[in-house]
Amino acid sequence: MLEKYILQRLLKEAMETGADFAEIFLEDTKSSAIRVMNGEVTSIDLGNVFGAGIRLILGVDEVYGYTNKISEEAILEIIKNLRASFQSKKIDLVPLGDQKPFTYSIQKPMHKIPVKEKTDQLQELSKIMSSHDKRIVQAVSVLVENEQKVLIANSDGIFQDDIRTYTRLSLMAASEENGLMQQAYESPGRHMGYEIFDVIDAKALAVEVATSAITLLSAIEMKPQVMPVVLYNGFGGVIFHEACGHPLEATSVAKGLSPFANKLGERIGSDKVTAYDEGDLEGEWGSLNFDDEGKKTQKNLLIEKGILKGYLIDYRNARKMKMDTTGSGRRQSYKYAPTSRMNSTYIAKGTDKFEDIIKDTKYGLFAKKLGGGTVVPATGEFNFAVQEGYMIEDGKLTTPVRGAMLIGHGKDILFKIDRVSDNLTFGQGMCGSISGSIPVDVGQPTIRVSEMTVGGSGGKK
Repeated sequence: MLEKYILQRLLKEAMETGADFAEIFLEDTKSSAIRVMNGEVTSIDLGNVFGAGIRLILGVDEVYGYTNKISEEAILEIIKNLRASFQSKKIDLVPLGDQKPFTYSIQKPMHKIPVKEKTDQLQELSKIMSSHDKRIVQAVSVLVENEQKVLIANSDGIFQDDIRTYTRLSLMAASEENGLMQQAYESPGRHMGYEIFDVIDAKALAVEVATSAITLLSAIEMKPQVMPVVLYNGFGGVIFHEACGHPLEATSVAKGLSPFANKLGERIGSDKVTAYDEGDLEGEWGSLNFDDEGKKTQKNLLIEKGILKGYLIDYRNARKMKMDTTGSGRRQSYKYAPTSRMNSTYIAKGTDKFEDIIKDTKYGLFAKKLGGGTVVPATGEFNFAVQEGYMIEDGKLTTPVRGAMLIGHGKDILFKIDRVSDNLTFGQGMCGSISGSIPVDVGQPTIRVSEMTVGGSGGKK
């Protein structure tokens, strides 16, 4: 990383032709990925992302460039190319301030744990899944670790570093019987080191994944219908993330390409719905101390009892919207300019009990685990596959089903949430947008949607 006085000099050069904002983002990221299949180590990959991203803004016009050489000469060359885009009155920059301290709480950094210890752990988990039932034909365990060190300096005086350590375990089991194949998976992740294995029960999770894969073999095909749907906690929050969270990002709102644009203070959901995006939850997958624009992350209220209260806003879009930033500027790496993104986005817990929600649902679908899906951010229209689901009949969970697809619009679903339990938890994922792929949490307690279109191929000839 470069010294402070060099960065100050480079920022001054960036402002010479009239840009009213300049930023330098330095990154050094080390990564490791180990994959085990059916008890055998199939790959060990190491990586290093190292470089600098330079951004200049005049008003709301932005230019961006990057280099994998962190030197004054290399960055100056990029700056000279970028600043040629602007010809305006020169503006003085603010001297770089002091770095704000943060707590580094990682107990077991990736480089301090022997590779053999990691492979032994993954092999054991793979064997637990494969030995669960003879119908398990494939058992995969993967450990991905990343340590990202960044330094952000800009013409507003921000001079801030951060260290982000992300560790994720992925387990997948595939089952087969009479030519039918099914699979189940879980991928817990945390903003921590190898101590993730001290806070999750990986062996129990391996058994759960294998059990789900076997259960799906006897599941019936879902019949398409409109019905109440009970969405389980944790990763069930991916629907809110995709269909409502993305339209609340300034990336969409500032352009007017969101169903929630210009609706602050208006009712957009039932009074059961309160939602937040939080960037500083300790140890959570979507957390970081400072965003990729050097601003302290924070807890942002998005919806309060159905009323729209806020958006997620980055620096450039704050200018467009004439609003404050919310610590939501994120990017995958130095190769991307930052924009507004989610961190840990969730529906807040309610007062209902999970058991009571099931008991009070005469007929419906219990979506225990969700899989992949698609969403149109401009409209909030979505469809999501149910990885593991069960019918609810007379207030009881009965037949397992497969092939169910949840279909709807985020703005409509929010109004149809009529029960919210108290069992809030989070699921982890990688979220893609114009600034790349970043780790995020999706979260919610168990909720009931009074009416939803459920697709499926059951009952068709």
